Amino acid sequence: MSGDTVAEDTRSRLLATALKLFSEHGVGGTSLQMIADELGVTKAAVYYHFKAKDEITEAVAAPALQELIARMDEAERQRTRGSQIDHALGGFVDLIVRYRSLIALFNSDPGIMRAIERSLDGVETFAARMRKLLVGPDPDLATTLTANVLLAGLALAGGSSEHAHLDDETLRTHLFDIGRRMLGRPKRRPKTGTGVAEEGA
Repeated sequence: MSGDTVAEDTRSRLLATALKLFSEHGVGGTSLQMIADELGVTKAAVYYHFKAKDEITEAVAAPALQELIARMDEAERQRTRGSQIDHALGGFVDLIVRYRSLIALFNSDPGIMRAIERSLDGVETFAARMRKLLVGPDPDLATTLTANVLLAGLALAGGSSEHAHLDDETLRTHLFDIGRRMLGRPKRRPKTGTGVAEEGA
């Protein structure tokens, strides 16, 4: 195994350990020393990869955020409004299902929200882009509120420990169908593993 591979493996394990500790103690309650102790390495080994806890927090959140941005990019390229909505909603639901522990942290810890603000143009800009995909560029107040409740509600339900026993496909199907109902879309199951439904009208 090459040095680069070992370093990447250590970095991956470090981020997984950090997420575990963040989930248990919160971002504010987790120190670099705690991460090092849990990982079984020196604090210097942690510093080799990250100079500060803020960098770790951003790196923990980055894969999910990058994936959702890519899904929004794909959604914007769809030819019909129905396809745009389904692709954006499916991507959001997939993200919730794949990163349950991270989503739970998003729901409860302001440290993760600050990491998003640093990583992106800002949470409001990020959310506004998703709202535009789901309900169009100029929604009325009721539609805007519906979109906000939809996004927050799906994330809250998907990241809840109450639903941790559900298998991925069950959770994905229910969240996707709930989202479609709230958006006034006909009920349609997403394709397994993609969260994207057949093209709608």
